[in-house]
Amino acid sequence: MAIPTLTPASEVSAIVLPRTGSASTVASQTPIGVYDTSQDFLSGAADQVNYTYQKLGGDILDIELTTGSVYSAYEEAVLEYSYIVNMHQSKNVLSEVLGMTTGTFDHRGSLKSGALSSSLSGTHVALKYPRVTLALNEKYSEGYSTHAGIGGATTIYSASFKAVDKVQDYNLGAIVLSASNNNYDEATGGTVPYSGLVTGKKIVVNRVYYKSPSAMWRFFGYYGGLNTVGNLANYGQYADDSTFQLVPVWQNKAQAMSFEDAIYTRNSHYSYELENNNLRIFPQPVSPGSTTPTYYHFDFRIVDDAWSTEQSGSAGINGINNMNTLPFANVPYGNINSIGKQWIRRFALALSKETLGQVRSKLSSIPIPGESVTLNGPALISEAREEQNNLRTELKEVFDQLTYQALAAKDADISNNIEDVSKKIPAGIFVG
Repeated sequence: MAIPTLTPASEVSAIVLPRTGSASTVASQTPIGVYDTSQDFLSGAADQVNYTYQKLGGDILDIELTTGSVYSAYEEAVLEYSYIVNMHQSKNVLSEVLGMTTGTFDHRGSLKSGALSSSLSGTHVALKYPRVTLALNEKYSEGYSTHAGIGGATTIYSASFKAVDKVQDYNLGAIVLSASNNNYDEATGGTVPYSGLVTGKKIVVNRVYYKSPSAMWRFFGYYGGLNTVGNLANYGQYADDSTFQLVPVWQNKAQAMSFEDAIYTRNSHYSYELENNNLRIFPQPVSPGSTTPTYYHFDFRIVDDAWSTEQSGSAGINGINNMNTLPFANVPYGNINSIGKQWIRRFALALSKETLGQVRSKLSSIPIPGESVTLNGPALISEAREEQNNLRTELKEVFDQLTYQALAAKDADISNNIEDVSKKIPAGIFVG
């Protein structure tokens, strides 16, 4: 059998990485195209070809890669750097931006306009230094304040009911539900702000009272200056609150609190028990409106799901709730400094080396007359993956040392060290 004459298109490898790349061909060969509109990125990717060619020994032995493979590796390296930077910044700012505006993203990870991100469209939040808002602490404080009855983000409603002669027990839950369903307040005769909001919900009663609490300290005091101490200063026991003196502000505050407490404690002849929103009034109401109050009032809040939005819209339910909803787009290539650019070159080289290893692993050896050449594909893959892991670890460790919390700790250490040094500096002796 005659041996055919072979005429290959090339007597060497058909795929050989050239020494240089071209910025004009980068955009057509990147797989994702995130940075194709950046001329700096296109130039950087083209330069990476020469860097890869030199580092992998292209001037000595052919490198079985295309320029497209290098461009792809360079784009992946930039995206990897952006990913690690955004992860780092997430640790810095998440607690400060919880509940704030989030964003929507396209398939490339670029920020686009949306219902919650119109104010962020076209900007790069990842490049901004946010205000210190204490958003997480504020959210916890709102919950504590609500339960303590001193504020919070939960609306406190007021309801009323008319006392019934010789009836001590009243179901406040049923009273609120009836008022909500009928949109009618028994005491005022008007509508209620919680209409339609109570059905199927739990209410928590915060306070019960039978008359509006005093809104201010009466100018003449409770006794009106009638032979008693009006402002806790004695002028023959004939002084009232129209007699003024210079006293610390805290004393006036303490007097006002004492006065209000005296009204609740000494002036009231009524008390109550409240268990599971069932109210029992003491003493038993007799002839309401003549000998006992006609109407009783109570403040309450409606217990909603933790993710339900308040009517006021001030609870911050919609917005950033974890790292995934942070409006961080890919870091713009032009904002990556020289430190980041060098990391990208090194990481892109490791990616190209892995690709070359994959190519050479397709054939473990190439037969030649009387011998065979063993390719180093597996070794290249192993080295490349180790280099990639080392580069990631290096960058993450540096960023961990540069979180806002770590920087604050370093500043505190510097301040303490300076103070310690200053203590050891001999003080001058003044000679008069």
